[in-house]
Amino acid sequence: MLKIEEELHKNYNLSMKQRFVPNTEQCHYLKWLSYYLDFCFKYSFSREDNKSLKPFIEKLKQKKQSQVQQDQAKNAVELFYSMLLSEKSHKIQASKSIPALDFKGNTKSGRPKNLSNGFKQEPNSTEYATELLLRIDQKVQEAITKQDITKISSNEISSTSQTGASWVSIFTRINDEVKLRHYSQKTLKVYRLWVQKFQSFTHSKAPSSLTTVDVKEFLTFLAVKKGVAASTQNQAFNALLFLFRNVLGKDFGKVDGVVRAKRSLYIPVVLSREEINAIFSHLEPPCRLVAKFLYGCGLRLFECLQLRLQDLNFTAGVLTVHDGKGKKDRTVPIPETIVPEIKAHIKSLKEQHQQDLRFNYSYPKAAKEFPWQWLFPAANLTQIPETNEWRRYHLHETIVQKAIKIAVNNAGICKRASAHTFRHSFASHLLQANYDIRTIQELLGHSDVKTTMIYTHTVKSITKKEAKSPLDFE
Repeated sequence: MLKIEEELHKNYNLSMKQRFVPNTEQCHYLKWLSYYLDFCFKYSFSREDNKSLKPFIEKLKQKKQSQVQQDQAKNAVELFYSMLLSEKSHKIQASKSIPALDFKGNTKSGRPKNLSNGFKQEPNSTEYATELLLRIDQKVQEAITKQDITKISSNEISSTSQTGASWVSIFTRINDEVKLRHYSQKTLKVYRLWVQKFQSFTHSKAPSSLTTVDVKEFLTFLAVKKGVAASTQNQAFNALLFLFRNVLGKDFGKVDGVVRAKRSLYIPVVLSREEINAIFSHLEPPCRLVAKFLYGCGLRLFECLQLRLQDLNFTAGVLTVHDGKGKKDRTVPIPETIVPEIKAHIKSLKEQHQQDLRFNYSYPKAAKEFPWQWLFPAANLTQIPETNEWRRYHLHETIVQKAIKIAVNNAGICKRASAHTFRHSFASHLLQANYDIRTIQELLGHSDVKTTMIYTHTVKSITKKEAKSPLDFE
């Protein structure tokens, strides 16, 4: 495998950061770039020519690489092309319009270049040179188009055909707008991911020139070429809707003519009471108590892990769920059979909390009182990179998910069960016990009863064959 040159490695790392490539994927991007360079060297392709991308992907297919890996490799190589195009445009623009300056800000002729018009800094200052370069970069981004940049003049630039533009400010705005609306970090991560895919699909088209047509083509591409599920396509649609309305400040308009992904009827997996007890027996604290909350109260996993001690009202026998899905609050009964286990768990948390106070660990919003602590705190402290503070957050969801998966396998249950399966089982068992659908809807926190109606497919239907008038019921 060909080694990436040091300068190229440095520039490519910078490009990945500018395009917000996740840290977990950056090593894979570098690997695919190395494979691509090695491929071009072996088969005499020009690595700067995008015509070599197609045979490279074909080679990956021959090597039995998965579709996900092929897509990741394609994105890595396209980022390399975009980086080359940006570097090329910088050189061309600089050679045409920027005079050669020495370290003092003078031209080679020795005369000071009077470029201070509109600038805040003095021509011979370092700040001046920095501001000048920023303006050059802005002009270059405006000049990049789908055509070869060497063949166009500044008068031929069309805003509707710009590609290779910088989206750094767009991702910054997305972060700000999501935080302003107090959306979760998961929502931010998903929105950024889809906007990144949309950016790659449009070849980094200038954000100001994006239209509904681009959205239609992207959503159709997901359904036809990628074969994504309907829920995945809807997720991408919501992310782009957020981008247009709240970041670009554009009217999204009516999106017609999009090939919709086929929606299939999904019937949830439901466990029997015997299977649930078997899973409980293979779980260790605190994951066992988490699983009992999921089944006994019908909670989503994130709702359970974000519970605080003050959310439990043992006197009334009620558990309050704050900021559930859709930022809605609701109350559910606390299962009486696990009350002694809950109280024993809370007693064990007091010692840990006192120890944290003795070491003066940081608490969000100075909430040091015991009732404000997590019901399921993490075993280890987390360091905040921005402030270098140490905080104790709640138990991470992956710990519970992995524990449940192992417990299901050890219990010998031949069902695709997960943490959310306990919530499905909660609803199905209530329906089976003749609870009305509206009550179950409120306990689950569903906005529409149609969502709750899916559980009618998980229980056996009991009907009478002969029609009878309600007046004759005894």
